[in-house]
Amino acid sequence: MVCLHGWTSNHEVYQEPAKALSDKARFILYEHRGHYMSKEATGQEVTLDTLASDLRELIVGLGLDEVTLVGWSMGATTILSYVDLFGCDRISQIVLCDMTPKKTNDETWKLGLYQGAYTAEDEALDRAKDFETLYLEYAQHTDPRLAQVPVEMLRMGIQRQMQLIDESVAMSLFNSMNETDNRGSVAKIDVPLTYFYAVPGSLYCPELATWYEEQARVPYHSVAFPDSTHRFVTEHPDRFAEELAKLI
Repeated sequence: MVCLHGWTSNHEVYQEPAKALSDKARFILYEHRGHYMSKEATGQEVTLDTLASDLRELIVGLGLDEVTLVGWSMGATTILSYVDLFGCDRISQIVLCDMTPKKTNDETWKLGLYQGAYTAEDEALDRAKDFETLYLEYAQHTDPRLAQVPVEMLRMGIQRQMQLIDESVAMSLFNSMNETDNRGSVAKIDVPLTYFYAVPGSLYCPELATWYEEQARVPYHSVAFPDSTHRFVTEHPDRFAEELAKLI
């Protein structure tokens, strides 16, 4: 299993499930460019296609085959970009976790960011914000419980996290996600597809599970994680491990 983390996150999001299942599968956890141990690995403008190419280099470079790809949040978008660029060569199955193929909502798409509320106007406003403000607002949307945390205390935590992230890379990836429409990539998946999602959720609509089912041309099933936010991988690591174990 190769596991891809989300925006401004790191490989540790998967550590508990990987440890629990270490006797059942080989887990490969790594950081995207600009994040944590890969903070300095930039070298160019970083987009989702860059991350997809990095994933391809990892799979080919390590000689992997029969890979289960697990992607949460931006990690899921990276997988869809990978499929668009490289198909499903060497991949045995795909697990997407709580992510939309298109973040920005419009008159024809209501399954994007902030449960259908994020528009092109919001995207334009976000482009003008500094990284700290953008990160803070994103964190508050990701986990509504953070609304109870004093803003200055939350800001201090955000500032500590920012030291582990290349801000220019994070902003580039945020914009790349806003610009990317991977809806067509789902139909290119030719291996079994699973979708894990949060209920009631925080960033994305649970109805995405039905949309993926309608688009999939392969064996598909979805798994709901009740009483969860977008952070359900770390909120319910035991349940997450149990569901992954069923796929091994």
